Amino acid sequence: MGRVGIREVAAHAGVSTASVSNYLNRPGRVADATARKIGSAIDELGFVRNNAGRQLRLGQSSFIAHIVPDVSNPSLGRVAEGIEERAAKAGLAVFLANTRDNVEKELAYLELFEEQGVRGVLVLPRGRVEPTLAAMRERGTPSVVIGRQGATPDQPSVSIDNVAGGYQAVKHLLDTGRRRIAVVGGPLAIPQVSDRLEGAGRAIKEVSGATLELLTVERRDLATGSAVGADLAQRSPGQLPEGIFAVNDQLGAGIEQSARNRGLRIPDDLAIVGYDDTDLARTAMTPLTSARPPYEEFGRAAVDLLISLMENGSEGEQATQLVFAPDLVVRESTQPATYSAE
Repeated sequence: MGRVGIREVAAHAGVSTASVSNYLNRPGRVADATARKIGSAIDELGFVRNNAGRQLRLGQSSFIAHIVPDVSNPSLGRVAEGIEERAAKAGLAVFLANTRDNVEKELAYLELFEEQGVRGVLVLPRGRVEPTLAAMRERGTPSVVIGRQGATPDQPSVSIDNVAGGYQAVKHLLDTGRRRIAVVGGPLAIPQVSDRLEGAGRAIKEVSGATLELLTVERRDLATGSAVGADLAQRSPGQLPEGIFAVNDQLGAGIEQSARNRGLRIPDDLAIVGYDDTDLARTAMTPLTSARPPYEEFGRAAVDLLISLMENGSEGEQATQLVFAPDLVVRESTQPATYSAE
């Protein structure tokens, strides 16, 4: 049997094609008895609605695009949940694209989604995408940058105050008596990483005698954290940081597990703060203190802003740029030090 259309549904239900069209697009115009006949015919024939023609008539799509650098990142999964939830309530479907941190692929996806006629784009960029997004906006496709503030004032964005998050994390370590602090993260070209480091530096400057060591890494995953933990365990007590701020929970959990396996006591020998408050932080052998951005709310706000742009057009030279502050969730990995700082 070929593809079932509204003519087949109408014949099977014994109604007109206009009645089937109203059932699909203007259900309030269809009598209850007729609606029941059409609904039964749809179920029996396996009719699947084709929205392409409808979208052509309306001149708009019901799809938006969400471009991310790494779908395996747990925090981005939480953002995606908020985006999908709010989009579904608005009758929109979401195309998800994974660039794997590849800037060329990022630009290619933007071109592809514009060609496919999506109504709008949400992008968590690795490269400088604002010129491309500005050109798309001029051609009628609005966008919202997520994860960092728009690089130009006319680019709408929804971001996390990562400077505040880094500051909170290191201030907490200092408040518990630690003075030798290390930040583990990278690459520094990623704005979220450099912003967290900037916040950490601000906290260090407020405390006399506090020092900050930067341990740069190319990847922010468990394996890299484990390698860092192994290296730290080789240091003499006087060279070991008293507190670690890892720029995400994957690094923090890897450091915690590896350092513990090599005899370091968490938090007595080494206190650790992560970032993102993922399941890894909550389920670590010594649960990690972690900065918690409101990722689900963040995702919902991004969709609300994009819908406003789709419905009302460009905001002009000064676009809305929303910034959300993280909270610090304190757990066992940063219990107050049992010694007095020198």
